[in-house]
Amino acid sequence: MLKKQTVWLLTMLSLMVVLSVYYILSPDTNEVAYNIEEGEETGDEEVSQEMADNDEIDVEDVTEDGKNNSFTQIRLELQDKRSMKKSRLNDVVASSTATTKEKNEALKTMDLLDERTTSESILEQSILSEMDYEDVLVRSKDDKVLVHVQSSDLSNEEVVNIMQMVNDEYGDINVVVDIQ
Repeated sequence: MLKKQTVWLLTMLSLMVVLSVYYILSPDTNEVAYNIEEGEETGDEEVSQEMADNDEIDVEDVTEDGKNNSFTQIRLELQDKRSMKKSRLNDVVASSTATTKEKNEALKTMDLLDERTTSESILEQSILSEMDYEDVLVRSKDDKVLVHVQSSDLSNEEVVNIMQMVNDEYGDINVVVDIQ
């Protein structure tokens, strides 16, 4: 049996590690706290919808100079936004003032974010492995999937093949294929 002091010490150390990791990974802790308070004032349904809609990152700014780097940078920005959303939703789940309904909605939104990220990653890897492109970026929204391909040219056959792969992964959904 462990002594009470040992259990207390291990608990405090683990809490310190978790808080340290959270502090290091959060880009600006004041902004997160402000947004959480704002979400409580306006209602979690509005915040959840706002978080789901903020996955938009412009791809038109891609230049020819950084072909391999541009999609990676966009992926990192998208990953950062989703991590911030998950952190905010995690705070809602951990909140003692949130209702059960709000916590369930936050958990549901977190699961959707994870599912969306996994589907996009699988689709990117599938397209890259099946076809010879420099890079592929897949972003999904509620009603459509955007596929950006870095290639010198894209035939109609390839576009149809990409659209079929997206439909296999997501089901019947609008697909936009763009060449960079």
